[in-house]
Amino acid sequence: MSSRTVIRGGLVITASDEIHADVLIEDGRIAALAASGTTAAEAWTAERTIDATGKYVIPGGVDAHTHMELPFGGTFAADTFETGTRAAAWGGTTTIVDFAVQTVGRSLREGLDAWNAKADGNCAIDYGFHMIVSDVNPETLKEMDLLVEEGVTSFKQFMAYPGVFYSDDGQILRAMQRSAENGGLIMMHAENGIAIDVLVEQALARGETDPRYHGEVRKALLEAEATHRAIKLAQVAGAPLYVVHVSAMEAVAELARARDEGLNVFGETCPQYLFLSTDNLAEPDFEGSKYVCSTPLRPKEHQKYLWRGLRTNDLQVVSTDHCPFCFVGQKELGRGDFSKIPNGLPGVENRMDLLHQAVVDGHITRRRWIEIACATPARMFGLYPKKGTIAPGADADVVIYDPGAEQVMSAETHHMNVDYSAYEGKSVTGRVETVLSRGELVITEREFTGRAGHGVYTPRSTCQYLN
Repeated sequence: MSSRTVIRGGLVITASDEIHADVLIEDGRIAALAASGTTAAEAWTAERTIDATGKYVIPGGVDAHTHMELPFGGTFAADTFETGTRAAAWGGTTTIVDFAVQTVGRSLREGLDAWNAKADGNCAIDYGFHMIVSDVNPETLKEMDLLVEEGVTSFKQFMAYPGVFYSDDGQILRAMQRSAENGGLIMMHAENGIAIDVLVEQALARGETDPRYHGEVRKALLEAEATHRAIKLAQVAGAPLYVVHVSAMEAVAELARARDEGLNVFGETCPQYLFLSTDNLAEPDFEGSKYVCSTPLRPKEHQKYLWRGLRTNDLQVVSTDHCPFCFVGQKELGRGDFSKIPNGLPGVENRMDLLHQAVVDGHITRRRWIEIACATPARMFGLYPKKGTIAPGADADVVIYDPGAEQVMSAETHHMNVDYSAYEGKSVTGRVETVLSRGELVITEREFTGRAGHGVYTPRSTCQYLN
């Protein structure tokens, strides 16, 4: 049985166009668009009609950086694939790309299988995986080729966290050389973890234990140095590079310089770096621990450089790095020692709204909002045009967005499985009203009507920006 839905009267916004159009959905895909009020649009019949008059009709968000159920610092991220994907849907995101983790001494396959088992049957929206490579060796390198063939086409490495995820320059170079051959994309956590560990030890020895010191020891210069080094290693390997969670103006400058040289280097930032700062890390009574993430929050003056990078396309993607830990019982593990605070913030539900607020505030245009939150992450990670746009043949991942609705962000009302909001009390204009995932209603006029298990694993092609 075929099923048809028509969305009428909305302003359809994609990365390239804005048009008052009706959208016909058939069997889970976009079947057609036609200008509202035209004979063609009026002739459509469907079992379900959604009135989007006065609203935006936008592609579902693609969050290419989440960590559901991630083990870290002796605990686990508080969102499961079920709770995290439900919260994502509430926030207008219809696809996530999470990170499967290779344990040192084990195979990539074992890590990927473990994450598939966590997600399978539990997700409210579609999902894919990147692979964290913690142990570069000849077997791992061969496995990278196999994973690319299977649709896991991106691999994350860490220049930080010695003893956990850390790779040295030789291991990074080998992985980059392999990705240059197999078409994969290396994603880099660019911070000089060896130097940072020295500064952490020295700070603790001085009795500097509060959360704000987390930001002080993870210096912007050490992010910039690692970004520069990663770029040069990628250049030697002839490989593309995607730098995750860029937070500092100095790191943006490194990316801009590389891109000006014509290198296939890409950068991602996150809402926390655009809207929060070291002022939050310095909040009294250990409240600052809520804002401990890596790369860390920076002083406010960095924000204008991040916004500029998003406008000039030196930064191409805004993802969340959603990795929530509750204040009670998890963040509190670091009382008396900031280095023991689990690193990560909740945000998968907030990204689309915060970026719409950036439109309201004049930082970006409406089309750029859709570009950095939907289309570019889909292209970057081989999901476009199935995801990230509203066009015939695309999956019917569609959000009806009310640009005039006002809301106050709060842990009282969010749906993430965490006991605080990083944006508590922040007023924003714009709110998700209805969300369809492959044509099925997941959020219906501010009610959750989806289900665990609707979301399916989505294999990916290789990065669509490579020369």
